[in-house]
Amino acid sequence: MPQFLKVALRFFALSAIVVGAVAIYLWRRARLRRPTASRREKLRGAVLAETLQRSGAAFIKLGQILSTRPDLLGPGYIEHLQKLQDQVPPAPFEAVRGLVERELAAEHRARLAEIEPTPVAAASVAQVHRARLVSGEELALKLQRPGVEALIERDLALMGLFARMLNLIPTVRLLDIPGAIREFGVALRGQLDFLREAENNRRFAENFRDVPHVRVPRLFEPLCTPRVLAMEFVEGVRATEPHRVGGDPKVLARRGSEAILKMVFLDGFVHADLHPGNIVLTASDEVVLIDLGMVAEIPQDMLRPWIETFAALAQQDGRKAARMLYGYSPSVRIPDYAAYEREVESYFERFYGLTVGQVEISTAVGGVLALLRRHRIKVDPVFTVVNIALLVAEGLGKQLDPDLDMTTLALPFLGQAIASAPPGRPPYRRPPASAEVTEDVV
Repeated sequence: MPQFLKVALRFFALSAIVVGAVAIYLWRRARLRRPTASRREKLRGAVLAETLQRSGAAFIKLGQILSTRPDLLGPGYIEHLQKLQDQVPPAPFEAVRGLVERELAAEHRARLAEIEPTPVAAASVAQVHRARLVSGEELALKLQRPGVEALIERDLALMGLFARMLNLIPTVRLLDIPGAIREFGVALRGQLDFLREAENNRRFAENFRDVPHVRVPRLFEPLCTPRVLAMEFVEGVRATEPHRVGGDPKVLARRGSEAILKMVFLDGFVHADLHPGNIVLTASDEVVLIDLGMVAEIPQDMLRPWIETFAALAQQDGRKAARMLYGYSPSVRIPDYAAYEREVESYFERFYGLTVGQVEISTAVGGVLALLRRHRIKVDPVFTVVNIALLVAEGLGKQLDPDLDMTTLALPFLGQAIASAPPGRPPYRRPPASAEVTEDVV
């Protein structure tokens, strides 16, 4: 079938999914009892998540990335997007075995004694098979699904088309959806190159080289290619299940939280897809980070601005936090800056009189992100990723140890970061003398 015809058929298929989603939303909204704004938002979030789930790999990935942007979407959307599951039936074993034969030289294939036909995990981009070397070592083989690159490129092109159509609406144009889709395309294409994930693995291994009980899987370098990633098979459980390996929940909570704090404050190199399935706990009380394809790197000249912003949040300095977030945001559209700053200061007044340990990161950061969304401040995506990493650390940590004090745990890392971070870049803008601001940085 000609390529243009495949694209046209896919366009009509996606259009049908969207039309069906609109019909489902209208029908469900008509049946809502007491249709409050919160319930309507949750309904929109549920329908959006269902639509992305039906639309395929690229759209599922888009939804998962959107779930990490509470500065752009309300909690009703985030709640449902976080539940998106990138799980599909596995590709036939003959197809992935053919991939191994094409990707690996004969001398390297000869090192593989066995590949189990049934994968231990299967997603839309890749699946993981347990394997064994002739030396007896067990490893995990991450194999890219045959043909997935062409499918994702097709869907990215259609996303760009839909984004340009939406951009014709004046109120939607403020969101710069075409720009967001371009950024998403760069990130998604990066995940298709397993050599990039291997490089991320090496960086994390170096960063945690001197940290006991925190590590990443060891690579089998000769068996790694752009479409095959070979690493040790880690026996363990999800971050929320330490009882299954007899681990000490309090010890694991602290180790996992400190690992994330180190990433965020000291390394500036952050795992950007943190969830319980990507943090493995072992019987020896180790924390192992896996699935390292998506990372966020804080530029050196943005490290100090990020640290100072977090310090302002931790110290409940609403005025400084408001100015830092405003100054370092690429895009702002604030009709009344003074009202924005007053609202941020007022938000932090609720924490006055509390000790550092009494203020949860999730409460402070979550509230500020909601304010930014309401005042149409689009923060630097790196700020969002690192804040989400901290929220994940606190949430998982408290599941394992309800007494975990994440804010106090963060203070030594914050102090070390303030002492060692290089000078930061100047802000994009200063608080305006007038009340009217509409400004973008391209």
